[in-house]
Amino acid sequence: MTDFKNSVFQGRSVLAEKDFTAAELSYLIDFGLHLKALKKAGVPHHYLEGKNIALLFEKTSTRTRSAFTTAAIDLGAHPEFLGANDIQLGKKESVEDTAKVLGSMFDGIEFRGFSQRAVEGLAQYPGVPVWNGLTDEWHPTQMLADFMTVKENFGHIKGLTLTFMGDGRNNMANSLLVTGAILGVNIHIVAPKELHPTQEVQDIANGFAADSGAKLLITDDLDEGLKGSNVVYTDVWVSMGESNWEERVKLLTPYQVNMAAMKKTGTPDDQLIFMHCLPAFHDTTTEYGKEIEEKYGITEMEVTDEVFRSKYARQFEEAENRMHSIKAMMAATLGNLFIPRV
Repeated sequence: MTDFKNSVFQGRSVLAEKDFTAAELSYLIDFGLHLKALKKAGVPHHYLEGKNIALLFEKTSTRTRSAFTTAAIDLGAHPEFLGANDIQLGKKESVEDTAKVLGSMFDGIEFRGFSQRAVEGLAQYPGVPVWNGLTDEWHPTQMLADFMTVKENFGHIKGLTLTFMGDGRNNMANSLLVTGAILGVNIHIVAPKELHPTQEVQDIANGFAADSGAKLLITDDLDEGLKGSNVVYTDVWVSMGESNWEERVKLLTPYQVNMAAMKKTGTPDDQLIFMHCLPAFHDTTTEYGKEIEEKYGITEMEVTDEVFRSKYARQFEEAENRMHSIKAMMAATLGNLFIPRV
């Protein structure tokens, strides 16, 4: 009889990418691809039958909320949404007290908010897995979806080059730099010097790159940063909670992803894709877009509509993969999956 043991993921929280090895991240990415195939084939996969999941949202969301909700339901679990007006983390109630109460009622807790300290504090007390749906510092669930999308398009991850253009100090740049370094992906951050990643984040990434062989580049030079890229990635110029639109538009306009930027890669079309974690300000069809056009005289921000709708664009595959990769993460950490004992 084969002897089985619990998966190494069972009961673990997912708070930041730096907490995981390349093998562990690769497993979750491949598991996400497997669950996506099951979903497309209509094969049930109720690894979390009877479980209850708390979804805590200090920040608004389209993709993260939708992905966690549909992922939980597909896995047989019940998701319960708690918005900014429903939770009192660190305000009327301590993080510790909230965590203990929720841990007594729910089998897993997702948190999307501002403070990394809050999600880390939340994970100390409930006795159930806590999943970081985004903080100002890290975005691990987005990374699983992103590198799942990369593997779908290229068949592999290690050795590819991904260039992030824009605010090099935000959570997406942090996460891409560190996750890419863990997985052996060459990561280029192309940003104005004022918005380069902090030295702390660079040191973390360089430590992983020394083991994986990833080549990291932080530069304000578009020609240098884009050369040889397989993936050109960008994010909004002004993150949630910020209001310095005029300053950011002026600073980041040279770092817009347009067709000229895509051509600077020198990469053959069949080896080049564009990605964006969304939402994207690529036209004036939204209220924000109209306001930006009135104030700053521009109709596109971090990416042009031409690139957004081009043959390179993979942002909607990437968005769908949030669901599949989150499903893999929740099933692995909460689903009592067993593997053969070596």
